Amino acid sequence: MLEALMGIASECWQILKEAAPYVLFGFFAAGLLKVIIPEKLISRHLGGDGFRSVFKASLFGVPLPLCSCGVIPVAVSLRKQGASKGATASFLVSVPETGVDSVAITWALLDPLMTLIRPISAFLTALATGSLINFLPDNQVNCSSSVAAGCCSKVSGQDNNPMSRKPFFHRLKDGVIYAFTDLLKDIGGWLLLGILIAGIISYFVPDNFVDRYLGGEYISLLIMLIVGIPLYVCASASTPIAAALVLKGLSPGAALVFLLAGPATNAATMTVVAKHLGKSATVAYVTSIALCSLVAGWLVNQIYTWFSIDVLDWASYADYEAESWISLVSAIVLIGLLLWNYRPASKTEMIDCCVDKILDGS
Repeated sequence: MLEALMGIASECWQILKEAAPYVLFGFFAAGLLKVIIPEKLISRHLGGDGFRSVFKASLFGVPLPLCSCGVIPVAVSLRKQGASKGATASFLVSVPETGVDSVAITWALLDPLMTLIRPISAFLTALATGSLINFLPDNQVNCSSSVAAGCCSKVSGQDNNPMSRKPFFHRLKDGVIYAFTDLLKDIGGWLLLGILIAGIISYFVPDNFVDRYLGGEYISLLIMLIVGIPLYVCASASTPIAAALVLKGLSPGAALVFLLAGPATNAATMTVVAKHLGKSATVAYVTSIALCSLVAGWLVNQIYTWFSIDVLDWASYADYEAESWISLVSAIVLIGLLLWNYRPASKTEMIDCCVDKILDGS
């Protein structure tokens, strides 16, 4: 038992070292992105029922660093501001499927080709899903429910955000602080869970597991779709899991199916889609993501075959790079930031938090 725990810990540490420099870079880029693309700019461009709003929602959502749960209140608030069904659905797909942080981790744990294919696939999946849902009748919901009222009030607060009036470097500082505090706290726990699952897979799963138990190419695509749809996992957390399975023989296309279907579909998202977009839109949402993921996975396998690219070559290079002092320092810094953000709140902080909630409620 002790040997197994030590083995899992060793595998997790190796994965963390490989990913840490890119995770830190990804979160810094997320802070910069928050300064360059404010939320009110996004909401202003997603109104209307045409293809343009769906295209913009798909495009805006690709780089945004929000997890599967973090995108929900933003998407609902956009819907309350008049975003179409299709634009809202596109945003719900493209945001959790990728982001600057998960793209950076993909570069570290998979390979450059997958790093390029992943956001493109997320964009096209979101575009197809939103376009399909736009054909359905749109019955805009007002702000009568408690959830909607909360979102509407939140949006109105964003319009008066004083951050937009600050000098650029002050906004940059605020964006970086946001990225390494609020955002890291939202995603960090899921990322560590993903690394833990990847470590368990790396230690226990034999190298010939995929060939023996997951069947051929098409069966593995379907299995990863079935596994990914109900699983609650964000884009950053899904990457180490997919990378660990690829090292055990999973095809890049099947890994992409998991990376697309896992973050975009879960119980929380399905509930929001059903409530605010309708049951027919929910069916179209899941069906479109499933079909697009399978098609994208199959095409990716063909691309890797056509160009004779072996994803394991990059993984071997990443193992070598993980021995550098930059990786070691980055892993220590990342752990330190996570411990700082997840430290128990002091009595003063708890009182301040309660006071803020009371004032917000008033």
